[in-house]
Amino acid sequence: MDNNQELALTQLRTSVEQQLGCSTNKYNDKTMMRFLIARSMDPNKAAKMFVQWHKWRESFVPSGFIQDSEIPDELEANKCFLQGLAKNGLPVVMIKACRHFPSKDQPQFKKFLVHMLDKTIASSFKETEIGDEKLIGILDLQKISYKNVDARGLITGFQFIQGYYPERLAKCYVLNMPGFFVSIWRFVSRFLEKATLQKVVIVTNEDEMKEMVEEIGDEILPEEYGGGRTKLVPIQDVVLTPVEDNQVGQINE
Repeated sequence: MDNNQELALTQLRTSVEQQLGCSTNKYNDKTMMRFLIARSMDPNKAAKMFVQWHKWRESFVPSGFIQDSEIPDELEANKCFLQGLAKNGLPVVMIKACRHFPSKDQPQFKKFLVHMLDKTIASSFKETEIGDEKLIGILDLQKISYKNVDARGLITGFQFIQGYYPERLAKCYVLNMPGFFVSIWRFVSRFLEKATLQKVVIVTNEDEMKEMVEEIGDEILPEEYGGGRTKLVPIQDVVLTPVEDNQVGQINE
């Protein structure tokens, strides 16, 4: 870490502590740095983002994590899968959009997003959280119909990532996009920050599919995605150790 980064971190911590009225000591430098990177190393903008995240986290996830019992309808759809770690050590989460339907219970859907993101990130922890862990997402649009289209849900998901999980997304692969979805994606894209859009890869041919498999590794991808004999693992079937269930973003005691 160079002098400019250290200075920016100091300014960020000071600004946050003045606004929150409490110490930031339980958040390590790598966690704080994510907010700085997301706001182009501007301490004031990063502090505003951190404070908003902190207040949201305390109100929306007071216990530190979302339990399965809080999102029964979303889990029952069996649409989200946690496939393990890619070659580069990043956790891979997959969504089968054909099993998703616009939720009539938006609070539960938002809790599901937090549950999915928290659990995916936590699945990469070794003994403790480092603070700068990222994830790889795969959105499979195969066999979707108009009944599955949920522009609002997709926008909400990306806005959560941008606002509450800065610098957590390494890459998002979009597979099997049908022609009718192109205009929907263009609309959704208007709500994405440039940095987020640059991480979205729309896979359109076999060569691009091979590149995805090469980057992720065929050991954790099922045959239908160019992998081996691996099966899809529903996120609710993945059990994490207690240390991995700690609130994302904090230094574990």
